[in-house]
Amino acid sequence: MTRQEKSEVIDNLTAQLTENATIYLADISGLDAGSTSNLRRACFKAGVKLNVVKNTLLSKAMENCDKDFGELTEVLKGNTSLMVSETSNAPAKVIKEFRKKSEKPLLKGAFIEEAIYVGDNQLDMLVDIKSKEELVGDIIGLLQSPAKNVISALKSGGNTLSGLVKTLSEREG
Repeated sequence: MTRQEKSEVIDNLTAQLTENATIYLADISGLDAGSTSNLRRACFKAGVKLNVVKNTLLSKAMENCDKDFGELTEVLKGNTSLMVSETSNAPAKVIKEFRKKSEKPLLKGAFIEEAIYVGDNQLDMLVDIKSKEELVGDIIGLLQSPAKNVISALKSGGNTLSGLVKTLSEREG
């Protein structure tokens, strides 16, 4: 790879790191071609971009980026794949689902909205992080709940009240 090509790769990686708030680093070494292809398909379906990167180039891109990646630079050893997504828990879900069939990929670390997670032991916690859309849905559900309770109480109370009035009118007649 020429210096010019390396510079272009670093610029592209820097742009990816700058533009995305959800960045995962994984180790997919040891996967055969078929498994790697299946992983790429699973990532595509989940809206996750997967790139195998050179550690030195990714390290330089992290330095060029205005974000503080802290301990993540220390996990740049061996095989590294960069997983980028709009949804904060999508890469973790892909990794966890894929590991039902294989030992890999291993989570090296993640950078999510300024928070840094290092190590494969963080995977379950990252899967449980709710995405922005899930949080908005939960909040809307919570806000609608009291209104639904009032409406259902009024409906059931109205039925009881009308039944009572009907019974009383029948007794008088």
